[in-house]
Amino acid sequence: MSEWKEFKLKEITSKIGSGSTPTGGKDAYFDSGITLIRSLNIYDFVFSYKDLAFINEDQAKKLNGVTVHKKDILLNITGASVGRCTIVPEHLLPARVNQHVSIIRIRKEKVNPKFLLYCINSPAYKDMLLTISGSGATREALTKDDIENFKILLPELPIQQRIASILSAYDELIENNNHRIVLLERMAEQIYKEWFVRLRFPGWENVELKKGVPKGWEVKTVKDFGKIVTGKTPSTFNSRYFGGKYPFIKTPDMHEKMFILHTEESLTEDGFNSQKSQIISENSICVNCIGTGAGLVSITPSICMTNQQIHTLILKNQEELEFLFFVFRGLKPMIEMVGSTGATMTNVSKGKFENLKLIKPNDQIIKQYSLITKPMFNSIRILLEQQIILTQTRDLLLPRLISGKLRVKNAEMKL
Repeated sequence: MSEWKEFKLKEITSKIGSGSTPTGGKDAYFDSGITLIRSLNIYDFVFSYKDLAFINEDQAKKLNGVTVHKKDILLNITGASVGRCTIVPEHLLPARVNQHVSIIRIRKEKVNPKFLLYCINSPAYKDMLLTISGSGATREALTKDDIENFKILLPELPIQQRIASILSAYDELIENNNHRIVLLERMAEQIYKEWFVRLRFPGWENVELKKGVPKGWEVKTVKDFGKIVTGKTPSTFNSRYFGGKYPFIKTPDMHEKMFILHTEESLTEDGFNSQKSQIISENSICVNCIGTGAGLVSITPSICMTNQQIHTLILKNQEELEFLFFVFRGLKPMIEMVGSTGATMTNVSKGKFENLKLIKPNDQIIKQYSLITKPMFNSIRILLEQQIILTQTRDLLLPRLISGKLRVKNAEMKL
């Protein structure tokens, strides 16, 4: 460690600063133009394109001081997402940031940008940032002074580059898998829309329509497709019930995930047996029906349980899995409407959920759709399982490499 030296971020950067929101807030955004990056787009190592905002040339000129450059590091500095950090994707440039995001622009003769990103996202440095963000008068916030004076241990630049290269190899594999997952999911969804929304299914030309519905298709309720199970949280949070092998699914486990392969909590044998009526089988469909996450849909990969915010459909016929997954994804507006009680929080009871009406195509069309899309779903699941292994391996190497406890040559042997 003798070659590692401590630096304040202001000593190795040429810019640290946050932006602003254009006058008018979200109502001033456009469908295209210059990218405005917000805290909701930034996750550790990952950039989320969901709800990406755009501004026009005039708005961008007023934010020229916070123009994002190639290889800039973006750090969330306020709120519950404080400390999340990534590097901006180059194809989004030119871009600006709002006041909840700080640009960290490195001096390339001092530090490798990816090495610095890995430092900030490593457990030890992340814990320090979170401690600092919660210690001032303004809760959950990092000031410019906090960031400038934050201390990082750095080896010589060639060692930084080699460490960054090793860790980047995992991230590149993760990113490639993510692209493949998106493409497969998009393909399955496009076929669903073509067949069941636009009604261009095989043989549609010869099928009679009655009130806009193909002959042989029926109106059914959710409960017609299988058994509905509403989850429940065990009353005792102790070692007897929690920390076992059975996944316990909550809303955060479902966000933007087709398959729930990882959960924040799990149940022991005792916890599992304490509520046998809530046991859910593999390849069931979870639908969150309470709160801000209402409308989220995911598939269970194994036997599991959920909490009370989630209604789960245990299917009678597994050939209907792929079709129903996209049906439920499209029900978000209906769930919000049915669950509206005049209060701010959506709440769809089990009774309301199981009696939601759906149009069921004939069995032959559903079977044809399953034959085409089931291999896509299976491939997505395999890729997601690979993602977990790659991420876990990277996260095991990360703190050891960043601290200098694992030498680069030893780490290279693991690849």
